[in-house]
Amino acid sequence: MFFYGFLGISYDFRWSVLWTPPHTSWLIDGLLTTLRVSATSWVFAVLIGILVGALRTVPFRPLRIVATAYVEFFRNVPLLVWLFFWYFGAPEALPESTRQWLIQNGAEFICAVAGVSFYHGARMSEVIRAGIQSIPKTQLEAGLSTGLSVGQVYRLIIIPTALRLIVPPLTNESLNLLKNTSLAMTIGVGELTFATRQIETYTAKAFEAFTAGTLIYLVLCLGIAYVMNRVERKYAIPGLIVRGGRAEH
Repeated sequence: MFFYGFLGISYDFRWSVLWTPPHTSWLIDGLLTTLRVSATSWVFAVLIGILVGALRTVPFRPLRIVATAYVEFFRNVPLLVWLFFWYFGAPEALPESTRQWLIQNGAEFICAVAGVSFYHGARMSEVIRAGIQSIPKTQLEAGLSTGLSVGQVYRLIIIPTALRLIVPPLTNESLNLLKNTSLAMTIGVGELTFATRQIETYTAKAFEAFTAGTLIYLVLCLGIAYVMNRVERKYAIPGLIVRGGRAEH
């Protein structure tokens, strides 16, 4: 099928390249790798975000300073630079046995997860910090008055409440994390963008290849947004989360 543009340039659409072996398997493998990198990085990023976000609000000032330094250090450097650092730079500081272990166990995947996790962990910590600071201080005082330590109050009361309040901004960060995994192709990770680029290289059909990649990313992001929206509605705190001009009940 030919397409004639405004300049009279013809283009022969060949959508069959997407399901012609081995192109289909490349797309599937790329999709699965994207999901693996995204899911693993998301778990680590959330754990880092919870820890650092909580430390930025604790009464002990030295811990706040350390947490703030971490956020500013990782958040203000482009993710691409961090990927290059973890893949090309960090292994040079490791013992030879550790470097060989990385090479034998997928250094590209591990370094991609490390880069994405630390970068988005810093960003998610700000979301979690905002959620914690939105909780009245009386909850902390009430928890301390019952004999709980500061750590116990945060673990049992403050952080669980904050996580229920930050679902919308956490959704945005989750979507950004998924899309940013496309940069992992720069260090040799065979994720979805890598796969579409590979198809384009072998077939010279850039429009078809990148259209497929675009649609897959769109479906993934819409799926995440749908799931997180359901989570937000299910765990909404009556009186604290407002939607459509009225509090959820």
